[in-house]
Amino acid sequence: MTDRELTKDFIQYLNSLQHISSSEIPNIDLYMDQVLTFMDTSLSETRRYETDKVLTKTMINNYAKNRILPAPVAKKYNKDHMIYLIFIYYLKNILSISDIQTMFRLIRSLYPEGSSEINLPEAYDRIVDAMKGEMYGMMKDISHKLYESDHSFEDLKDPVEKERLETFTYLCMLGFDVYLKKQLMEKIIDNIQKEEAEEKEKGKDKPSR
Repeated sequence: MTDRELTKDFIQYLNSLQHISSSEIPNIDLYMDQVLTFMDTSLSETRRYETDKVLTKTMINNYAKNRILPAPVAKKYNKDHMIYLIFIYYLKNILSISDIQTMFRLIRSLYPEGSSEINLPEAYDRIVDAMKGEMYGMMKDISHKLYESDHSFEDLKDPVEKERLETFTYLCMLGFDVYLKKQLMEKIIDNIQKEEAEEKEKGKDKPSR
């Protein structure tokens, strides 16, 4: 298949991509095997290879051990756990575990305290809606990158050289976009860590009673 055909298929995939809503997440607490089955079933389309596992028991245990994921209650995972795992699944491909840990501190302090204006499933659905809103712009951007790469070596007469350089250019443009956005994410996360450190220092400076 050509880059154009692959891109067309991918855009069709984006149009048909089904995001997990909070209503699709079981309201009952699940054991580990049930969690793995739900994640594999719900996110199977996002796997690169059919043999890939969305998450494993070891991964989930490590997330809980490192306090990225709240500890299970009596070896069971509730709806909030599932939401955190969905976020982790997408983020772990671009961010370090420590960066995800910092990100989650933004919301772990809110849930499940019970004093928040909305609960975690409601917040999750709003976040998913915001991400859905990015799809059209993303599809336009991908098409634009393909067009630009297709016209980068129009002067070359060797069709093989031309095709390979166009494909390489297209991959570089897609990769550079991801790289820059990842840099921005890291800068925001670094700023969160800096503010947390400053707050901690302020707390030390307060006179004890």
